[in-house]
Amino acid sequence: MARDTDALIVDAVRSPIGKKNGTLSHIRGDDLSAQVVNGLLARHDVEPGEVEDLQWGCVTQINEQTWNIGRNVALTAGWPVTVCGTTVDRQCGSSMQTNFNAAAAIWSGQLDLVISGGVEMMSRVPMGSGNGSMSDAVTERYDIVMQGISAEEIAKKWDLSREELDRYSLESHLRAARAIEEGRFEKEIIPIDLDVPASGDGGGTLTMTRTRFAVDEAVRQTTLEKMATLQPSFIPDGVVTAGNSSQIVDGAAAVLIASEKKASELGLEPRGRFLGFGIAGVDPHMMLHGNPQACERALAKAGLTWDDMGVIEINEAFASVVLQSLKDTALGERYEAGDVNPNGGGISLGHPLGATGARITATLLSEMERRDARYGIAAMCIGFGQAIAGVVEKL
Repeated sequence: MARDTDALIVDAVRSPIGKKNGTLSHIRGDDLSAQVVNGLLARHDVEPGEVEDLQWGCVTQINEQTWNIGRNVALTAGWPVTVCGTTVDRQCGSSMQTNFNAAAAIWSGQLDLVISGGVEMMSRVPMGSGNGSMSDAVTERYDIVMQGISAEEIAKKWDLSREELDRYSLESHLRAARAIEEGRFEKEIIPIDLDVPASGDGGGTLTMTRTRFAVDEAVRQTTLEKMATLQPSFIPDGVVTAGNSSQIVDGAAAVLIASEKKASELGLEPRGRFLGFGIAGVDPHMMLHGNPQACERALAKAGLTWDDMGVIEINEAFASVVLQSLKDTALGERYEAGDVNPNGGGISLGHPLGATGARITATLLSEMERRDARYGIAAMCIGFGQAIAGVVEKL
């Protein structure tokens, strides 16, 4: 592929992830995002006016997440009006798509400094509240179902038991808790300052207190026995439960991507670069099983193989999705060795839809540096039958 320049990853950061109706439910998504992007630029003494475009992923674009939240994040952050912004919806893959968009613009020489990323405030703007509908031309051809039903279909087709799903999910929590304890996320997290209700407020006038939020709060202390008591979420005799599905959370994440020329001009020291992306379309009924195909295409664009990947992130939309991906790619042993989702994922940390692609990019890069791994890949399934993956090289 002919490229005018590398798409250099200067840095990749995120907010801590807030559990449903937790700490971050008290701040707007544009305000949260503004703190993340301002924190990102401050780490490198980059003037906001140097940023040409802010590509922002967001799935539920209504209420405070509407009116092109990408542009509004730049305005909320206090940046010059010359900084442009747009909002991207590729469902769960939205901020991996913004990575793709930013890299492509830089590879082609059209832009030199872009922030990609995204936000989803699932406590404040509930999933599905956009009240979408589909054409009869689609529903006559496909049996369109909610994603949980697709997760059940995958478990059935790939012969995945309830115990396997629960065991995977428990391990996600254990890995995430260990990562937090060992400080593995500290490099990627921008602490968030916000007002929250004072603890022990007995009623009357609500008292707010200024708080600095810096640690992910959705990770649970649980056991297989506790998980086994959870009822199926989607069908009476199903295997998919709240315990082996991704958590509803709030969060934002951002990646600063530069051309070689701009990085040199600003004295920036990149941490990595994007090597290739892959997208895949699959049956919109089964919906969530396209990760292997997207990864194959991304790896082919990068001229690499699975054996080259030191760290692998597969978004934990559901445990069945990751286990299906591991089966289809024969990566089960790599997972057991801790190379796949080594620090947990959507089941334990949570899956803030529009932010997750940038979030797993930040986590991937930090883990690659911790291990001194040269190459890594991040992939995610997407509602209504797609998947997206991106390959990163550590510099």
